[in-house]
Amino acid sequence: MNKNSSNIMALAPNTSNKRETVCIFGTGDFGRALGHKMIQAGYPIVFGSRSTQTSSLIPKDAEVLSHAEAAQKAAIIIIAIQRQHYNFLTPLAEVLHGKVLVDVSNNLKINQYPESNTEYLAHLVPGAKVVKAFNTVSAWALQSGTLDASRQVFVCGDDMEAKQMVMDIVRALGLTPLDKGSLLAAQEIENYPLQLFPMWKFPIILSFCLTAFFFFYCVIRDIIYPHVYENQDFSFFIAISIPNRICPILALILLALVYLPGIFAAILQLYRGTKYHRFPDWLDKWMLCRKQLGLVALAFACLHVLYTLVIPIRYFVRWRISSYIISQVLNNQTQPLDNTNAWISDSYLALGILGFFLFVLLGITSLPSVSNNVNWREFRFVQSKLGYLTLILCTAHTLFYGGKRFLSPSSYRWYLPNAYMLSLIVPCMVLVVKFVLIFPCLDKPLTRIRQGWERNPQHS
Repeated sequence: MNKNSSNIMALAPNTSNKRETVCIFGTGDFGRALGHKMIQAGYPIVFGSRSTQTSSLIPKDAEVLSHAEAAQKAAIIIIAIQRQHYNFLTPLAEVLHGKVLVDVSNNLKINQYPESNTEYLAHLVPGAKVVKAFNTVSAWALQSGTLDASRQVFVCGDDMEAKQMVMDIVRALGLTPLDKGSLLAAQEIENYPLQLFPMWKFPIILSFCLTAFFFFYCVIRDIIYPHVYENQDFSFFIAISIPNRICPILALILLALVYLPGIFAAILQLYRGTKYHRFPDWLDKWMLCRKQLGLVALAFACLHVLYTLVIPIRYFVRWRISSYIISQVLNNQTQPLDNTNAWISDSYLALGILGFFLFVLLGITSLPSVSNNVNWREFRFVQSKLGYLTLILCTAHTLFYGGKRFLSPSSYRWYLPNAYMLSLIVPCMVLVVKFVLIFPCLDKPLTRIRQGWERNPQHS
């Protein structure tokens, strides 16, 4: 039987329950893991390798042959080999003609080559049907059953039938294929695994910068100032006191920054009178990472709670309380209960508890497993209405913490206000503008714009 007829038979749809043989070029970690997973799914597997000697690492139900012999046994060949070793495929061009070649390779850095590995492979073997797939799945994920890793597999290729055959294999392995289009998308797919938390980059950098700023700000006010003017050493504040000031500050600011881009978007839409103009790139990117900003804010809020819980067992706090009690005894004085301060203190704590509860609720509903079980209206209600309520409670919590100290001259050391005062700037600005935007004179036209109405339509 000639070569072309064997390829046609291999590509023909299989009407029996037995799955078609799949060839894997390469016996490295990924090739072996993928072969083992496919054998479990019922696929006969043949490995193409430079060495045909069997190894204990190779799945026992797989066959190991030379590249040419292995290629002749299957219509689908998975190339589990690095790009720099693709040259061995050129002499096999005749054998690979009409075959489906699945490129699973990745690079060491983004845009390492002018063209994608898959396009390079298609250029080396022009008679083959080249498909990109499986590069976003690790060997460890395949070996562990993909229970702790992403199940999504990006697939692209110019031949629809070849892509469908590969996507059928993906589904058989318990994974979810996502068609990304033609081979032009291959470079984007290859760059995807090399991106380190792309949506987290801005929130993490911003959090780091704000943390550094407020850390040095608090060190100046709470450590350097007392040392210069009062000759007191409060350097131990760096361990607990200063972090417990920074964490709630960042939690509040980052939470406000989650809703600030929505304010900007509403103002732009009102100004333009349409929703059909693109937002600036910086606003688009900001809005896309709001979920990550919120989760980072929640992390700082959780740290604040933990730091607050250890306050009673701190040596400095116990020393200060005992010194205050001894001072009252020696002076034979008892300070009466101040109902005003008691109300302020209890209100401050109550607002903090309620704010943190809603904060956690927002974080839970942002999880895919939860958000996928609610409709869009429910999700929007939680993230928008309850989100603004959370921001109000956390801002009020900070205001009650300040109490009367906002107007106290002693609160301004070297003319610098307390750090928590700075944390109120962005949240108060967001809440004030949002309050203005809910006025009917602004809310009604904004709602109409978001429903498709245009002030000056470009076409009838």
